[in-house]
Amino acid sequence: MNYKNLMISLFVTVLIMSCSEAKEITESIGEESLIPSDSTTENSFYFGADLSYVNQILDEGGQYKVDNRQENPYQIFADRGTNLVRLRLWHTPKWSQSLDNDQEAKLYSDLADVEKAMVEAKAKGMEVVLDFHYSDTWADPDKQHVPEAWKNIESLSVLSDSIYNYTFSTLTYLNSKGLMPSFVQIGNETNCGMMYTDASNTFPKCNVCDGNWANLKTVLSSAISAVHAVNDTALTTTKTILHVADPKNIEWWFENITSGDDAVNFDIIGISYYPIWHNTIAFNQMETTVKGIKSKFNKEVMIVEIAYPWTTEADDDYNNIFGYGDIVQGYPYTPEGHLNLMKSFTQSMINAGALGVIYWEPAWIAVPIKTLWGTGSSWENCAFFDYNGNATSIFDYMTYEYTGL
Repeated sequence: MNYKNLMISLFVTVLIMSCSEAKEITESIGEESLIPSDSTTENSFYFGADLSYVNQILDEGGQYKVDNRQENPYQIFADRGTNLVRLRLWHTPKWSQSLDNDQEAKLYSDLADVEKAMVEAKAKGMEVVLDFHYSDTWADPDKQHVPEAWKNIESLSVLSDSIYNYTFSTLTYLNSKGLMPSFVQIGNETNCGMMYTDASNTFPKCNVCDGNWANLKTVLSSAISAVHAVNDTALTTTKTILHVADPKNIEWWFENITSGDDAVNFDIIGISYYPIWHNTIAFNQMETTVKGIKSKFNKEVMIVEIAYPWTTEADDDYNNIFGYGDIVQGYPYTPEGHLNLMKSFTQSMINAGALGVIYWEPAWIAVPIKTLWGTGSSWENCAFFDYNGNATSIFDYMTYEYTGL
């Protein structure tokens, strides 16, 4: 790799970004940071964990333990079979500072926080999925907020350029630090598209539930082109994921995204599957469903979000959002039910030829971190740690001897 050319490319890129974006990306770059990316391991199956909250929890005094001994959470996951860490990236999440009424408060899920987590994950031998939300806050099927920096954009070409430059500069920076992710997720749960919630009437429409497929394809392809451009200078090849929630939406969405002269060129179909919420397709039908998706679209498939409760009891006053209603038949809300469900689901995904399974926020324990909806955790009953902070037996599903591996 020619590192001089890499630096020139990076600074040309940031010149065409907004001043704030350019400043944040380039402030900490020096010649000493130009470390080539390590080659990634070829895993036959990915046992993944979304650990996006971990740094914030640690900063607030959270402790992760094994047999009552405090340990580094990234090491705990790596030692117990995790080989892939997923991390969300928000553009400029300054809304969090208003929660503490402190404009100097540390940001989380921004580039600096993601970089810190990637250093930890890679040092422990785990690969990374970088999940670009293309928003300053949560993006999901109900909301796809436009980043504040882009809210006044009125043309599709300018939006497309902004997405390209932001994606390219972020990955170029990470590549210069030896932190190129193995996978980049372009958008998060983009069932109806991207950046349409609260968008002005003049903002380019990227809501496919209103039929704006051409615009969404343009911005997705622009982001993917940026990934490919950085791949040309990296020592590894980063693959791209498009992500939709609920398996029932996969055929409709990907039939549209892969059709026509403007079909999007991506690598992996990413699916959120929460078996209590997404029950149109039964739990025991997921193996057949994923096999069919792989065959129809000739793409790899990865379950990028799944979770299940091990108790209905809470460990704080923040109401839990998962663990009410009907259980998956045969899998009670107990530690044993939790483990057995993940073992069964993982085996079914191996049988189906899926690339891997990522559990969502298994380290979100009950520590008083502030979110938009409360303080603490709404997910501790789905985590991999008991209410004393100790790692539970759920980790055993990652090292279980599966048929076909």
